[in-house]
Amino acid sequence: MGEERHRGAPIHVIRLNVVVEGDTEWAFARGLLVEHLLQHGVLCIPMKVVTSRAGGRTFRGGAVTYGRIRGDVIRCIRGQPTSECRVTTMFDLYGLPRDFPGSNDAAKATDCYQKVQLLEDAFARDIHDWRFMPYLQLHEFEALILTDPLKFSVFFPDIGRAALELAEMSAGCGAPERIDDSPEGAPSKRIARVFPPYAAAKATAGPRIAEEIGLDTMRAACPHFDEWVTKLEQLGSG
Repeated sequence: MGEERHRGAPIHVIRLNVVVEGDTEWAFARGLLVEHLLQHGVLCIPMKVVTSRAGGRTFRGGAVTYGRIRGDVIRCIRGQPTSECRVTTMFDLYGLPRDFPGSNDAAKATDCYQKVQLLEDAFARDIHDWRFMPYLQLHEFEALILTDPLKFSVFFPDIGRAALELAEMSAGCGAPERIDDSPEGAPSKRIARVFPPYAAAKATAGPRIAEEIGLDTMRAACPHFDEWVTKLEQLGSG
């Protein structure tokens, strides 16, 4: 996996496994991230976390324990024992398992950026492998599409004034990543309250809206997300 040929010349390629929470994040990574990172020499391979096994079958995506998350991350690392492979994650900060590393310290933090840093640092210490690059989404995937709610019309042509209401709500929170993670105030809950059809279609609608918005807009409005994507881009510069 270290080198592939492009027009006869070998190029260095890093393999990046992205362990994600569910269908929405998988589709987002499979679309925008794969295409973008390949331009930087990074082969992005998204995979949904294992939630359960029964009857010889493996079930992926949805609610999960930290033990499942940890197990999948470690399996990814051990399955690619070379310096040219990396593992990252994309899990919502909202709804993390209660036994997630660093939860006690993070609960005391008053700033969301300090909180997510404490959790990611504790996650990295628990996995304890230099090839692991943890990422937690502030506070949900939907923060990314609240960077430009007017683009909801690409999937919901009848959204009408609700798109303007979402834009006003997002602006009133200061920044999409600061939209809080309470059961009533999480980004997806706010969207569904203003525009109920989103709730049933989110796994398909979210990634499609994100594609219409584009990485540049999301990165400009979401500094934590931008920092992560920058780190992933830099993997291919070595």
